[in-house]
Amino acid sequence: MSGRGPILLVEDNELNRDMLRRRLTRAGFTVLTAGDGREALQRMEAEQPALVLMDMNLPVLDGWNACREARANPTTRAIPIIALTAHAMAADRQNALGAGCDDYATKPIDFPALLEKIEAFCPA
Repeated sequence: MSGRGPILLVEDNELNRDMLRRRLTRAGFTVLTAGDGREALQRMEAEQPALVLMDMNLPVLDGWNACREARANPTTRAIPIIALTAHAMAADRQNALGAGCDDYATKPIDFPALLEKIEAFCPA
């Protein structure tokens, strides 16, 4: 899928990260990974991914604060972020958007719905 940059998948659970990375790769994406919010911010700045899939419940620096920091940094401010979280209440969606996420997906991941969200930010 030429013309679109890589996706940064931020997920601390190795099994979830590997499964989602493999599915995204099969869908034609180049996938970078990070296991915590601090590493995610470093990779966002260094690699400028087309999109970030951010688990919100992360070690070192959680996804909420990583999103806030990404939005405060001129180098990473414009990178779209989709929150990935097990929290499915309406207030959780608002919290994710309020932290700077552009969209929101609940776990377990509905992969076709997630692909639609990704395509909206990263058209082929």
